[in-house]
Amino acid sequence: MPDSESVVQLDYLVIGHVTRDLVDGAFTIGGTASYSARTARALGCLVGAVTSASDDLDLGQALGGVLVARSPAATTTTFKNIYTSEGRRQMLLGVAETLVPGMVPAHWQTGLVHVGPVAQECAPALVDAFGDVFLGVTPQGWMRHWDEAGYVSCCRWPDAEPWLARADAVVLSEEDVGGDEALLTQYATQTRVLVVTDGMNGCTVHAHGHARHFPAPSVQEVDPTGAGDVFAAAFFASLQRTGDLGAAARFANCVAARSVARAGLDGTPTPDEVARCEQEAPLRASGPAVG
Repeated sequence: MPDSESVVQLDYLVIGHVTRDLVDGAFTIGGTASYSARTARALGCLVGAVTSASDDLDLGQALGGVLVARSPAATTTTFKNIYTSEGRRQMLLGVAETLVPGMVPAHWQTGLVHVGPVAQECAPALVDAFGDVFLGVTPQGWMRHWDEAGYVSCCRWPDAEPWLARADAVVLSEEDVGGDEALLTQYATQTRVLVVTDGMNGCTVHAHGHARHFPAPSVQEVDPTGAGDVFAAAFFASLQRTGDLGAAARFANCVAARSVARAGLDGTPTPDEVARCEQEAPLRASGPAVG
């Protein structure tokens, strides 16, 4: 068998669009796939990313050390982010190709899959594509819709039930559901582990019919972009390794808090920061209890 088709055993596979983010007239690379892949790399994982983007998008620097399976597209998924005193307003200026199971290289194997859409790009068939491996889901991109002008707003998660039933852990934010506590309660009863992030306030973990809040460390915020994706990658990887919900939540809070102290992709953690968070919130295999 040619070397190019030899089995590659990944630690972390993320599926979602890498994006161009336009802020104040300047483009940066973003998207769940970018932030989560870089975070998983800092955790010491061998990472693969399945995405779609136009040929002119250079991913070399942003995703250095990550194996990338990129399907060609006429355009890269592009968001214009407008920051105001009332929060972030987004416009969607273009969307790359839908991601389907056949885009995952056949010789890639993994113990953890993270499905992280940003613009409804992950096909429903992905839910059954990976057997019994650990499946983490960040559904933000299924909870967005946009009008003809491209202005983005929240919507209900279509086809949520099969994903909630299959996922080992789901991470979303209060903002994703517009603060709808009844909807969060419903989701929590439909999945094994639901984590609701709330920015600087930390996160709440719902599992086994119980919920527990974990506060985040206090930091000086510079840029919150991508913090949820950093949190999710740290949480999924930690939970998959140890089975310890409480330790995974504390560790992910620690890593994500550090991410907001720098702008853009520079906020993804360094190995040294990961090591410090491991000391502050040690990962131990003590079972699934929320504690």
